Amino acid sequence: MSATTPITQEHIDFYRNNGFVKVDNMLTAEELELLREYLEEAMQTTSDRSVQTDKQGGLYYRVLNQKVNTWRDHAGMGKFSFHERFAQSALQLTGANQIRLFHDHGLWKMPNDSKPTPWHQDTPYWPINESNQGMLSIWIALDDVNEKNGCMAFIPKSHKLGKLKGIDFLDPQNIFDYVEGEQLDDRKPVVVPLKAGSCTFHNGLTFHYAHANETDRPRRALAIIYMPDDITFSGASHPITTGLNLEKGDVLKGPLFPVLAVRGAD
Repeated sequence: MSATTPITQEHIDFYRNNGFVKVDNMLTAEELELLREYLEEAMQTTSDRSVQTDKQGGLYYRVLNQKVNTWRDHAGMGKFSFHERFAQSALQLTGANQIRLFHDHGLWKMPNDSKPTPWHQDTPYWPINESNQGMLSIWIALDDVNEKNGCMAFIPKSHKLGKLKGIDFLDPQNIFDYVEGEQLDDRKPVVVPLKAGSCTFHNGLTFHYAHANETDRPRRALAIIYMPDDITFSGASHPITTGLNLEKGDVLKGPLFPVLAVRGAD
């Protein structure tokens, strides 16, 4: 799998200014077919290595059918979760010295009965000390996505507001109530439909939302969360860090958080 990236200076400038960016054709047609096959298999696998966040019929399942760390169950998923092209793209967008994996997750919005994913930031859910840390996610569409089946929307420049409050996805609060004064008055949501095989990147502090899936087919996506250098553990509970015997303040590194891209590496 080639590490050549489609990232241009225009992508970099847009991402750093707005906290998100759309990148077309991140996957080849052949890679897209493989990823669909592998992730479908991984989502059906029962294991104590990956984490299924809710069971079918659960309230959270109606928002997201999500499985975390699919790469730990499926070697094929490892090819994509560790994909050099994705990680090098993240490195270029952030300007970090190196990029580590935090975790991957399959994100299915199930047909007919799904709920929107409310406006939120990602950072409040991560067990890290840093509040303005440069962590980011790639969100890869396995199907064409639009407002009818669960595409994403972002608030430009919202990553510059700092870390706010985690939102309860089952009984959501209005994240905009936590923004002071007129900080977002002139910033309208940007809806980002995608063709299958294209993606977005977004900063962990960027406000984002996903529409409900009103169609009769699952909306399938793979998201991968990346960390720059020296992110440290806060001690908070999280499925990825539970059982790792980490101490508060430890740098998140080691075999479950491998380095995927390094600045200046050939």
